[in-house]
Amino acid sequence: MKKNLFKIGLLSIAIAFSSCSNDDDQPGGTTDPDPVDETRYITLTASFPDDDGTGGNGGTRAYGITVENAEDPNYIVDLLKYENGAFVEGIGLKSSRTARVQASADGKYLYNIQYTGTEGGVFNKYLVGEGGDFEEVGYELNTAAILGTAPRWMKAAEGLGIGVYASSYDVEYEGEDGNYTFLSAESEIKIAVLDLDQTAIINTAIFDFPWTDEEKAAGYNVGRVDVPILNAAQTKIFIGCRTRKYDTSATPTLDEDGVPTWPYGEIDGTKTLVLDYPSLKNPKVITSTNSTEVNNSYRTMTQYVGTDGHVYQATATSGADILRISSTTNDYDQSYHFDLNTALGVTGASIKAWRYVKNGIGVVLYTLADVDGGYVALIDLNTPSNSVKLSTDVETDVDLESTLSQFQYIGLVGDTAYVPLTPSGKEGAIYVINTLTKEINKGATLKTISGSYYLGAY
Repeated sequence: MKKNLFKIGLLSIAIAFSSCSNDDDQPGGTTDPDPVDETRYITLTASFPDDDGTGGNGGTRAYGITVENAEDPNYIVDLLKYENGAFVEGIGLKSSRTARVQASADGKYLYNIQYTGTEGGVFNKYLVGEGGDFEEVGYELNTAAILGTAPRWMKAAEGLGIGVYASSYDVEYEGEDGNYTFLSAESEIKIAVLDLDQTAIINTAIFDFPWTDEEKAAGYNVGRVDVPILNAAQTKIFIGCRTRKYDTSATPTLDEDGVPTWPYGEIDGTKTLVLDYPSLKNPKVITSTNSTEVNNSYRTMTQYVGTDGHVYQATATSGADILRISSTTNDYDQSYHFDLNTALGVTGASIKAWRYVKNGIGVVLYTLADVDGGYVALIDLNTPSNSVKLSTDVETDVDLESTLSQFQYIGLVGDTAYVPLTPSGKEGAIYVINTLTKEINKGATLKTISGSYYLGAY
C-alpha cells in the first residue's frame, strides 16, 4: 500500500501528455484561429443510445444555434435525426460514452475530455459554428497518464480546466477468524490542470487523501472527487467529494473472497477537498455542519463563484442544500444554509443541476421524492423566500426525472437562461427564462429518438 505520496511537476515536454502533434492533419496547430463569425451561438448537446439500445450510452452530439433561433418556438432542432445508418444534423463529439462537455463563457469554444474507451482521457477543443459547423482546434491532449481513461473534470475558471480522479486502496484491517479491527480506507487523488486557451497541461499532483489519523480510524473514505473550481482570488481549488464512513463499530461480514467488509454509517458533514493554487500543495478537508449530503455531483457543475466572491455549492444530485464557502476564510460559512425545500415550500427535493446567474440569483433543476417528473425554479440565495417554481409543459413526465439525472449545463446569455428539457425519447423544447422578470417561455422545439435526450446548453 502506497503512503505519503505527493508528486507535483510542471510538464515541460508536451509529448508526454499529447496524443498527437500539430501536423497538417491537426487543425489549429499551437495557435487557435481568430473566430471570423462573431455570432453568439448556444451549443445544444444530446445523448443517444448505444447499439444495444441502452439510453445515453452511445455518445454525444452537438448543435450550434443562434440566440434568436433558440428563443423561437417555430424553430426546430432535429439533432438526433437518423437516416440511412447515419445522423443527419450536428456533429458527433469524440467520446465512446456520454461526453463531459464544458464551454467558454462567450460560447465560442467547446471543450471535452473523452470518457472511457480507447481514447478515454483525450482532451478535444472545438470552435463553435452554426448547426454542425464545428472545427476542432489546438492539440489533442492525452490526460490518461495522470487521470486515467475515465476522468472527472470541469472548467474551474475561464481558460482553466481541472481534471481529478480518486482511486481507493483496499481497506486495511488486522485480526483473523472473526476478530477483525478496522484500520483505514484511504484513497489516492490525482489532479491535472489544463490551459484551455493553449490546450496544454500545466501542472499535476498525486497524493493520498488528507484524512487525519482520527478520521482514518473512524472509517472515513472518499470514493470519488469531482467538480473542481477556483476561488475568485485564484489561490485555492475546491473539489467536491463523495464521502463515506465505514461503521467500524459494527461486526463485519465476509465477502466471497473471505475479506471482512464493514457497513457504511453517517458522515458528520458535507466535505470539500481544498488545495493551494497554482502549487497544488497543502491539501486539506473542510466540513459543513449544515448538511451530510455528498457534493461530488454526477455530470453537472455544482460550484460557482458568486458576484459577492463567495463560492456557492449545491449538494447535488441528491441533496436540497446550497452551501457557501467564504471568500475571506476559504472555509465553509456555517451561518449560511439555503434549503430548496424551505425556499419553495416542498418536501423531498433533490437538486439535479443548477446555474448561478448573478447577485444571488440562480436557476435550479430538481426532482421531488415520490413525485414523477422534473421541475425548474428560479432561486434567490440572499432572500430564499423570493424563490419561485417555474412551470414547464413536461414537468410531470415520468421520463424527465431520469433525463435530469444526466443533465449537464444550463446556458446563460446576459440575464437570460436557456434550459433544454426533453423527456427521454420524447419531444421537448428550450425553455427561456428571464431571470429579472421571472418569466419562462418555450423556445425552439427539440426532437429526439428512442433512448435519447438533451443534456445541456452552453
